[in-house]
Amino acid sequence: MRETEETESGSVDARIAARLGELRTERRWSLDELSRRSEVSRSTLSRLERGELSPTATLLGKLCTVYGRTMSRLLLEVEAEPPQLVPAARQPVWRDEASGFVRRSVSPPHAGLRAEVIEGTLDAGAAIAYGNAPVSGVEQHVWVLEGTVEITVDGTVHTVRRGDCLRFRLRGPSHFHCPGPGQVRYALMIVLP
Repeated sequence: MRETEETESGSVDARIAARLGELRTERRWSLDELSRRSEVSRSTLSRLERGELSPTATLLGKLCTVYGRTMSRLLLEVEAEPPQLVPAARQPVWRDEASGFVRRSVSPPHAGLRAEVIEGTLDAGAAIAYGNAPVSGVEQHVWVLEGTVEITVDGTVHTVRRGDCLRFRLRGPSHFHCPGPGQVRYALMIVLP
């Protein structure tokens, strides 16, 4: 990773940590209360809010569910107001090294708009599990650009290959798995209810 990307990633993690602390404080929840609601240990939450721990996709997914936000909304809250034109070089990228997931916010959330576009890549064998829908009934369209991904929604596993599009309203848990042999790259369109 280039030094600039490392600096930007560290800066994004610090802003995420600060925002998560703000969200907990706004609700007047203790770390123990947030731990109970999110099923994440108190020590992990404390380290995350102090910026000592980089969040994983699964951890952010749990916290976004508790706070009633999509991950994109949370990431938007830590970024400046996005412009109408989002050049490729300025699209926020977030990496979860532990799971092999890279998330590029191609068209970030914007005031007055209900949809956003994300490019996701998962390494072969990588998987991400989301415990619940961040916003019940959120509409998602997953268009596979390269490779294959297995997506579990409502207990059904869908194998989505290059060129295929899976669309659904998310009301519960979901799971993304790249069976390989190569990585999968997909576009994810999210439309709030």
